[in-house]
Amino acid sequence: MFSETNVLITVMTYPHPSHRHQELVCTAGITEAGDWVRLYPIDYRYRPNHQQFKKYQWIRLGLAPRGFGNDERKESRQPDLESIQILGEPLSTDKSWEARRAIIDRLPHHTRIGLGSLYDTDRTSLGIVAPSEILDLTIEPAERDWKPEWQAVLSQFNLFYGQPKALAKLPYKFSYVFRCSDTGVRPHSAMIEDWELGVLFLKEKERLGSEEAAAQSVKKKYLDEICAAGRETRFFMGTVFPYNTWVVIGLYWPPRIQQARLF
Repeated sequence: MFSETNVLITVMTYPHPSHRHQELVCTAGITEAGDWVRLYPIDYRYRPNHQQFKKYQWIRLGLAPRGFGNDERKESRQPDLESIQILGEPLSTDKSWEARRAIIDRLPHHTRIGLGSLYDTDRTSLGIVAPSEILDLTIEPAERDWKPEWQAVLSQFNLFYGQPKALAKLPYKFSYVFRCSDTGVRPHSAMIEDWELGVLFLKEKERLGSEEAAAQSVKKKYLDEICAAGRETRFFMGTVFPYNTWVVIGLYWPPRIQQARLF
């Protein structure tokens, strides 16, 4: 059932507990043919070291023709986890992200409304959104603890996975507020599920000794730096299964290329 496929990893979301797989990371990428694929389930932190790929790294693995379980979104593919092979180093950011641009820039770019319309038409559930204006990054309190069933998963020894790894629950929800070229009066808001955001928050909490200060440090990075005027910031967006709720699952923010002036 599995077809060997090369995939450039571009998306890894913050881990979530799982009854069957201990924990899961929603992972997505682009094939050599330029198609989006969602790789699920992947128990990333429980994979052996030689299978722990990074963003913008090509991997080879077997993919089923459809998603896991009842996930029928067109991009979803169940991966053969044991077949994962890392093919080289992550693509460089040298020369204004030239190696990454060669792949990402040629893919279709959408407005948030346009991408949502594709879901209604053919169940497209992954894509690139090019905002015309990023207005804010909002911070809202979230549940401080995993719900009891997830706490049980994270505290019990598993015969297959062994001792569970610690997984912190983020106490905040971070969301971009933005406009696209066809946005109406009310701007869009989309929660950010990027794993790197969670890692940054936890590191800053340890460094600063304050959740509030760590949250503001995340905002500074994800708004002032990633969305700076000198960056061509775009969102990798996807739907939350089984609902048609769009979230930001990754960021692409190469430096803006200055056009040469003729006169």
